[in-house]
Amino acid sequence: MERITVKNTVKSSANKVWELWSNPEHIVKWNTPSEDWYAPRAENDLRVGGKFLSRMEAKDGSFGFDFSGTYDEVVPQKRIAYTMDDGRKVEVDFKEQKGETEIVSTFDPETQNPIEMQRDGWQAILDNFKKYAENTN
Repeated sequence: MERITVKNTVKSSANKVWELWSNPEHIVKWNTPSEDWYAPRAENDLRVGGKFLSRMEAKDGSFGFDFSGTYDEVVPQKRIAYTMDDGRKVEVDFKEQKGETEIVSTFDPETQNPIEMQRDGWQAILDNFKKYAENTN
């Protein structure tokens, strides 16, 4: 099955992007696809073999799930690779150039939802991260 790639460029340094991307205090503020969702908690042990968990819930209480997995590769300010608990692989690359950081996320799709829906959902979360990062001092 074809992998999915989403990307965005944040007007910020890789150091700041890395901090906002990996610190649970920040993750709970951006890790949602839309205003209808929120992330009540996040845990992150950012090292090879370390685990992460982000809880995502619909604000109306209708649905919620844990997004979790184990890190396979961690290169500070450059790359994170992990395996989700369902076995799917994800790579996130951070490329800083001229004070901006491009984030490219590539992942294995799951089989329950259409590819477009998955791409749109992951892109929406990345867009939300960009907005959060560019408005956080």
